[in-house]
Amino acid sequence: MSTAILTGQPVPGSSIEGDLRSLGFDVRVAVDAADAERLVAEAPGEQRVALVDARFVGHVHALRLGLTDPRFSLAAVPGAVTAQPDGRVHLTRALARENATGGGTSIAVDSLPDRIVTALSEDGAEVHRPELGSLVAAVPADPQARNEARQAVADVDDEAVRLKSAVKSRDGFFTTHFISPYSRYIARWCARRGLTPNQVTTASLITALIAAACAATGTRGGFIAAGVLLIASFVLDCTDGQLARYSLQYSTLGAWLDATFDRAKEYAYYAGLALGAARGGDDVWALALGAMILQTCRHVVDFSFNEANHDATANTSPTAALSDKLDSVGWTVWVRRMIVLPIGERWAMIAVLTAVTTPRITFYALLIGCAFAATYTTAGRVLRSLTRKAQRTDRAAQALADLADNGPLAGLLAKPARAPLGGPLPAAVAGVAILTVALFSGVTWAPVAGAFVYAVAAGQALYRPLKGSLDWLVPPLFRAAEYCTVLVLAAKADVNGALPAAFGLVGAVAYHHYDTVYRIRGNAGAPPAWLVRAVGGHEGRTLLVTVLAAALTASQFTVALTVLAVAVALVVVVESIRFWVSAGAPAVHDEGETA
Repeated sequence: MSTAILTGQPVPGSSIEGDLRSLGFDVRVAVDAADAERLVAEAPGEQRVALVDARFVGHVHALRLGLTDPRFSLAAVPGAVTAQPDGRVHLTRALARENATGGGTSIAVDSLPDRIVTALSEDGAEVHRPELGSLVAAVPADPQARNEARQAVADVDDEAVRLKSAVKSRDGFFTTHFISPYSRYIARWCARRGLTPNQVTTASLITALIAAACAATGTRGGFIAAGVLLIASFVLDCTDGQLARYSLQYSTLGAWLDATFDRAKEYAYYAGLALGAARGGDDVWALALGAMILQTCRHVVDFSFNEANHDATANTSPTAALSDKLDSVGWTVWVRRMIVLPIGERWAMIAVLTAVTTPRITFYALLIGCAFAATYTTAGRVLRSLTRKAQRTDRAAQALADLADNGPLAGLLAKPARAPLGGPLPAAVAGVAILTVALFSGVTWAPVAGAFVYAVAAGQALYRPLKGSLDWLVPPLFRAAEYCTVLVLAAKADVNGALPAAFGLVGAVAYHHYDTVYRIRGNAGAPPAWLVRAVGGHEGRTLLVTVLAAALTASQFTVALTVLAVAVALVVVVESIRFWVSAGAPAVHDEGETA
């Protein structure tokens, strides 16, 4: 159990002890700073410890935000400070210094926790201070101030604030106006019954998989049920994050599940629609795979651009300034959020079209909508990059290199040809262009030669650090090249099972690329080098697929794609699970991501 140590002069009738116990703290009382230091040392080393001024007046949710959020080693609100095990050394050092300067001999008039926070800041320790808004957290100096603080507490309903803060501050139009108004209450219902965000996330996945199975029946009743269940899955998807924010149940595993299950649900639903269409005699597997490729490449554009610019210096742009001005006009905010077709709008469109039309029409609408959204967002980011006077860091360049997913073949081929084609982006564009021409040349072995040149270009693209204004486009280009190569060659095979096998292979590789993104976001680094070598890198897989297509019959190629998909999936999923469950990586929640 976590330990809370009350310091300072006790106040008769104060509810602070009960409030702390309601938050799961074992409450101890210190007579002065020296006693507080002793109690901190005696507290279990593997548990959280908090210092709280006994005169504290405020909302319970203010204490919850300041003292129980698992994402931060050190956190504080006025009158209270907390440290997790990895932050205890900083807290202990600050207390020792307080005692050394004479603060531990008597009960101080000012707040010991606030003095400790100042000392922590002077030590350079990062102390999280949550945004309290209308919530009250104060240490009144006299009875009149105490009465005023208590009145301020009574004037604000902290449960209403807690419910409101459970919803993302930035979300899509459909989610904000059609889901969150009631899903927040479902989140509270789950919290009061002891359900965890991970359980809700799993329920959302199961619901989506059932929706996909309904779509796979190919009947009108199945399509209607699939649409309804897809919306239900999205409601649960919103609820899990709201439950995490409502109850502050953040976790590494939860962050990973939430991030990866969204993609798994959507792409499994695409497969269900394709299976359902096939039952009705309509082959839309190429459309399903195209939709998955387009959506994945959209995400890579987002990830690459953000990684390239989040810590860039002198990061100014007239285009960004114009965008900020547009965001100050209410209606433009919602229009701009809707036209990028975020997950709420996208799933609502898919659900409605599934119920009332056919899988082919659903995929046509999805491809058109996502293509427009991708063009809009990519064009805006290119304009920002071209007008931005930014100095990108080594960390950003390394993140882009990790996202590129070059394998050993690219590294080997880059060594004898050390003459970059005008920089990373031109080299990547040249390689992709040659591969594209080869794929549509009609010559059996031409794609193999194109893939070999593409591998050389991939090595050249990463020969220098990716610090150019548009170098963030290199990873999305590589994703599109690899995925589209699999799509084109599977379509050319023109046998039953080739496109479904290609769908499985692209899905397995996309999982690897998403996993790379979330590791980088969590500052845990890229996947281990052995994993990249084991799955070949994007250029190695591309060359292998072209060789298989040229050397095997169409039926044999289908079997080879299936085997390759299973092998890649086993390797990357097992390693991913091992890492996220046992590696202790930090929890990463995409509070601003709506796609």
